[in-house]
Amino acid sequence: MNEERQPIFNAPWPSVVATLVIIVGYFFQTFLPQNWVFANYAFSSAALDAGRWPTLFTAIFLHGSWAHALMNAGGALAFGTPVARYFGASIKGALVFLVFYLACGGLASLGYGLANPGGTALMVGASGAVAGLVGAAARLMAGQGVPGKYLSPIVVSMSIAWIAINLLLALVGFAPGLGNAGVAWEAHIFGYLAGLLLIGPFGWAAQARRA
Repeated sequence: MNEERQPIFNAPWPSVVATLVIIVGYFFQTFLPQNWVFANYAFSSAALDAGRWPTLFTAIFLHGSWAHALMNAGGALAFGTPVARYFGASIKGALVFLVFYLACGGLASLGYGLANPGGTALMVGASGAVAGLVGAAARLMAGQGVPGKYLSPIVVSMSIAWIAINLLLALVGFAPGLGNAGVAWEAHIFGYLAGLLLIGPFGWAAQARRA
């Protein structure tokens, strides 16, 4: 019997790249003065008020510890895989994936800033962007590979669970494995909602590019 062998690891390369960027990025970050890195590239509401809008995105590429980076890397690989597969593994599809990832991360940062007006607490991490991948994956699971309905059982149940978990993190004030670091739960929720809403328009853009 000659069956075609399936690869053990078949994640689309854009999701693999996103995962490696988190890991490799933190590796190089550890060689830099952390106070300088956070002061210049982490996000805060105060930084946004001061017109430092690039921090909406630069904060995505910074992390507070190896545990933080690895948790986000695992999420990017797991939930980025169906999203990258939907957009396609071509260069054009990868560009749509990249812009989608950054858009979700940027909106997550913005949501955190709006929820904490004038706050000076610094936020770093790809969690908001990864949350966008989770929201997008919920829609794709509901539609069996294409964006499903917002009120489908899968989307509703995943959304309730995601919000409940993050509200619990808000009450606890920290996440297991991250030490005493606070959790930007607002960014997680805003990122998730961004992914939930944007997967449709970005999917149309990806399909138009293939036509």
